[in-house]
Amino acid sequence: MAHAEDRYYVPHDSYWPIVGSVGLLFLMVGVSNWLNGSDVGFWIMMAGFAVIVFMLVGWFGTVISESVGGLYNAQVDKSFRMGMFWFIFSEVMFFAAFFGALFYARNMSIPWLGGSSNNFFTNLLLWEGYESTWPTNGPGAVGGEFEAMPPFGLPLINTAILLTSSVTITIAHHALLAGKRGILTTFLALTFILGFLFVYLQAVEYVEAYQHLNLKLTTGIYGSTFFMLTGFHGMHVTIGAIMLTIIWLRVVKGHFTPDKHFAFEAVAWYWHFVDVVWIGLYVFVYWM
Repeated sequence: MAHAEDRYYVPHDSYWPIVGSVGLLFLMVGVSNWLNGSDVGFWIMMAGFAVIVFMLVGWFGTVISESVGGLYNAQVDKSFRMGMFWFIFSEVMFFAAFFGALFYARNMSIPWLGGSSNNFFTNLLLWEGYESTWPTNGPGAVGGEFEAMPPFGLPLINTAILLTSSVTITIAHHALLAGKRGILTTFLALTFILGFLFVYLQAVEYVEAYQHLNLKLTTGIYGSTFFMLTGFHGMHVTIGAIMLTIIWLRVVKGHFTPDKHFAFEAVAWYWHFVDVVWIGLYVFVYWM
């Protein structure tokens, strides 16, 4: 007969996947209708968000209860680690698609349209006076003249903030391994505070872009790639900061030991991934 520590825990009769599926259905239908001009679509979308939040709170609460109750063993921990690895890998591919779109537009499409052999056909079929320079916003300066977002100022400050947050969460991790709960609590709190500060400053940057630089999501390929990359990254920072806050609350309640703290490690991996993506984003979107 197998010992309890050798058994792989499999939950039964969980209704959370169904709740999540319903929430995603409402979200998809709501967004689709809202983008097509239906006012009721917005409220369907918000209902979908509410259901998804409810699902996340309930599902993660169940997982935390199972973990604290001692239902997970080393094999379950290993499967969690593999799951987190593949999740982060999928996120890498997600951002690779957007970086690929940026590369294709800047290094392939624009030079091809501006090539000497194609210049005649570009002016004939598309628009006159085309210049293959970056940044560009399409024929006839769609939306009017605009300014590119400079790499200094808020973007540079946000870069320093995220790099600092990587240091603080690393210090918190080492404090957890050493059993220094006070240092762990302090530096983990600093990490999610820096994360929320980053999101706030990015919102300020967006206001500056829209109101003073005339840089919008509709400003041609430059505006599209800029806001898609920075916007999705900002969403990931927001999710990461929320997860860090939850981990901090668990630390305050006395969860995690130097030997068992996968949830902390998983969020730390995610946060380092978000920081690395920002470095690449800062170089390729703001500098180049």
